[in-house]
Amino acid sequence: MMVSFFDQFASPSFLGIPLIAIAIALPWVLFPTPPSRWVNNRLITVQTWFINRLTNQLMLPLNIGGHKWALLLASLMVFLITINMLGLLPYTFTPTTQLSLNMGLAVPLWLATVIIGMRNQPTVALGHLLPEGTPIPLIPVLIIIETISLFIRPLALGVRLTANLTAGHLLIQLIATAVFVLLPMMPTVAILTATVLFLLTLLEVAVAMIQAYVFVLLLSLYLQENV
Repeated sequence: MMVSFFDQFASPSFLGIPLIAIAIALPWVLFPTPPSRWVNNRLITVQTWFINRLTNQLMLPLNIGGHKWALLLASLMVFLITINMLGLLPYTFTPTTQLSLNMGLAVPLWLATVIIGMRNQPTVALGHLLPEGTPIPLIPVLIIIETISLFIRPLALGVRLTANLTAGHLLIQLIATAVFVLLPMMPTVAILTATVLFLLTLLEVAVAMIQAYVFVLLLSLYLQENV
């Protein structure tokens, strides 16, 4: 039973070909291409409004130099939201429950922010490793601690996204299994459990969107330190 609960996180394959590539590429197919005419339909209007509001929120903590990342950060957040939401549908696979994918997104982007800081303002970037006013005996210890915390950032980004989505999917499957088992024996309890399952599903929809936002927001904060 416990093995079957975790089978949903195994990357599916067909004829030995992993299907995670299709799951990653599918979100881009679902977004309509804006036409060249002035008057758009309702779907494209809502999509444009959502992306504009999203970009404004992401760019608030950044200065003018960080606005070059607007397209990348907005695209990444829309991509993560779409993947997380599609993963809540039945018989689907959520690529963001794989730590390898999340680390593949987190490490290069975090490294890019560090490289930008070291190239544009190396003194300020290195100054983050040693807070101002530190007593001399604590300087070596604080440098080591700040260096470790710097390298833990991409790991925290990937693990946070993976753990939250994995825990939500497991909890949904556990409660759904309980509803299926209790229905023939205790219908009243099964109905109450199904109500909890419905509320949990709504919560997971919110978690899927919030975790994508937190992932990109933390990246923008790391970028702000280095631009």
